[in-house]
Amino acid sequence: MVSDSHSPQPIRPVTLPPVEDPTQEGKWLKDSLHRWLDEEFIPEEINGEIAERATRVYVRQRIEGENDVGSLVLAIVTEMQSFDFSQSFYGEFAIANAVSDLLLDSLGIDRCCGA
Repeated sequence: MVSDSHSPQPIRPVTLPPVEDPTQEGKWLKDSLHRWLDEEFIPEEINGEIAERATRVYVRQRIEGENDVGSLVLAIVTEMQSFDFSQSFYGEFAIANAVSDLLLDSLGIDRCCGA
């Protein structure tokens, strides 16, 4: 079998360092996500509720020892499915992807190419 250097390579998992201060990490995520939501379309009151809910899921997962960004994103998608997005431009996948982007940015990882 010949190795093809152009064949797609699996995406390596991105692991966060273990949580040291869940309260501070949660505050950073809530503020960053709320700002992103307000800047992406228009500021809406519901954006604060969305950021709060997603942050609660994230912090709980981190306290329970979850450090894998992919697993954190899946947990946010799953738990945000019960959130009423009828007052928002967003849905659970957009929120989970925004959290992922914010985390990757905070780690200095290029979201485009994974480097």
